[in-house]
Amino acid sequence: MSQRRTVLAALAAVGALLAMHPARAAERVAFEPQAFAAAQAAGGPVLVHVTAPWCPTCKAQQPILAELESAPQYSGLAVFDVDFDSQKDVLRTLGVRQQSTLIAYKGQTEVARSTGDTDRDSIAALLAKTL
Repeated sequence: MSQRRTVLAALAAVGALLAMHPARAAERVAFEPQAFAAAQAAGGPVLVHVTAPWCPTCKAQQPILAELESAPQYSGLAVFDVDFDSQKDVLRTLGVRQQSTLIAYKGQTEVARSTGDTDRDSIAALLAKTL
């Protein structure tokens, strides 16, 4: 096989692998103070999502966030879910009074915050501020 064919075959194989394994989505975890502090200290993009299982607005935000978080530019985004009902100490620390709150950080700096937002474009703009 010629060198050109070998290179083309290798590129085709890489393309097939990438199609089977898309770019890693943002990492979503339950809020833990130490993990949150470490993510902030690392200086990368961080999102806090205050949710409640009974909240219809939170449920409406989920597919929007899932779509946006899967975009390649957010592969390094650390997403922390805060349970509105059981993590009252975290709510006090973050100054949150309502579920469906999104807080965007660029490292340790809060760059945007919204509550009750279910508009894809404005949530996308909020996430973009983390980059």
